[in-house]
Amino acid sequence: MSKIQATFERLQAQGRRALIPFITAGDPDPALTVPLMHALVESGADIIELGVPFSDPMADGPTIQRASERALAKGVSLRRVLEMVANFRADNNETPVVLMGYANPIESMGIDTFAAAAFDAGVDGVLVVDYPPEESAGFAQAMRANALDPIFMLAPTSTEERIAMVAKLASGYVYYVSLKGVTGSSELDVETVTRRIPEIHAAVGVPVGVGFGIRDARTAAAIAHIANAVVVGSRLIEEIEQAPAGEVCAKVKRLLADFRQGIDEAGKAG
Repeated sequence: MSKIQATFERLQAQGRRALIPFITAGDPDPALTVPLMHALVESGADIIELGVPFSDPMADGPTIQRASERALAKGVSLRRVLEMVANFRADNNETPVVLMGYANPIESMGIDTFAAAAFDAGVDGVLVVDYPPEESAGFAQAMRANALDPIFMLAPTSTEERIAMVAKLASGYVYYVSLKGVTGSSELDVETVTRRIPEIHAAVGVPVGVGFGIRDARTAAAIAHIANAVVVGSRLIEEIEQAPAGEVCAKVKRLLADFRQGIDEAGKAG
């Protein structure tokens, strides 16, 4: 059983939903990434999505684009991200870590080489935004051969055929993009997501996390009523951007604790 699967099973037994924060590795400074990861766990993160900085993050809005630019300017590469995960694992071997990024850095390293290096570093899952399921059987096989969960995205526009493809390949969880657009949007329609999630969950047979557009504890709580996990990204990156030097971890901890409280209260109410 993968660490991600075990986490979801534990939470289900407790009647709770997973909180999955996203940060970009190397932002605002490479030296802060591992402390930020620990801060996320201390504030209630169940799984961490760690963004691999990329020069053309087409699924991301301006906030996460800026985070990638800051990290790249400080020389953060895929190999350096793996080093950060390994450093995190020196003190935390329980919290699952999912790398989220784009195909180019992985292709440059080589899929098999990357999969082995990710396993050695302590990565648990990989989500590659621009690997479509129609072309990802080899990728998924390489991930599973190295005890990594291949995680895929679905969207409001996903067809039944694409959902079926993802169902065959995905493990760990499926990331449902809650809106048509890029990360950071404030136009999330909870009612539309509510209608869609049961269909997705029944089809894929693994937990479903919802992200894009979740900017406050109230919205997170609403999503927690219908999904297995709530993913929060751009709002955390904004807090990182705005925090004074020396206060980044404290600011992020306070913000994520609000999301955690909202999600847990939703669980009690449901």
